[in-house]
Amino acid sequence: MKPVEIVLIYQSLLGIYGDRGNAMVLRKRLQWRGIDAVLTEVEPGDAVPADGAVYLLGGGEDAAQVSAVKGLKTDGHIFDAVEGGAVLFSVCAGFQIVGNTFTVGEHDEVIEGLGLLDVDTRRGDVRAVGEILSTWTKPDGTETLITGFENHGGFTTLGPAAKPLAKVEIGIGNANDATEGAVQGKVIGTYPHGPVLARNPELADHLLELALGHELAPLPNPELDELRRQRIAFVRKHGRG
Repeated sequence: MKPVEIVLIYQSLLGIYGDRGNAMVLRKRLQWRGIDAVLTEVEPGDAVPADGAVYLLGGGEDAAQVSAVKGLKTDGHIFDAVEGGAVLFSVCAGFQIVGNTFTVGEHDEVIEGLGLLDVDTRRGDVRAVGEILSTWTKPDGTETLITGFENHGGFTTLGPAAKPLAKVEIGIGNANDATEGAVQGKVIGTYPHGPVLARNPELADHLLELALGHELAPLPNPELDELRRQRIAFVRKHGRG
């Protein structure tokens, strides 16, 4: 059986918030289940594989966002991958660039994104910085919390083709309507760092299940569960920190 390929895109541009940890989490959770996984790191100028299982984009600054969009459009394989059924998970700046448009710079220049999520991002009137806690309704209808740390100046509005990933309890998120992130098919965008998949193993397994096309056996980890419980309790008691 072919190893599950996890493609980490443009860390030199979109790697300043430690989001590469999401790739490590996905690979390790596959390996713990005895599933072969390979991590492919792609930098600007490298060809993006068109047949990966999960593609990851992380956070970065304005100039890096523009460069990343140009590189990915020139390469083109990210579009082939999504069309072919791959999972695309994008965080913060990555979330913004997979949308229709976003703004950069002091004059809020509007830049066309990749158009893989029906969202548009504009500069907000405040910067979202601090812990964020939101409620995610999983595909089976049950709810769980997503915990992370947000640091972004953009406010994101969802179009009709996208739906929110989660509902904000504490924090700002998309900023317009108490929602956080967006989902459109197998393309998912979110704002929290952490890395977010290290803090939220159920979300990590959801991405893997989307990629594999079947459910995965749970991986009980009481120590991780207790750490997560303490973190959530702290944020609920003390706020964003």
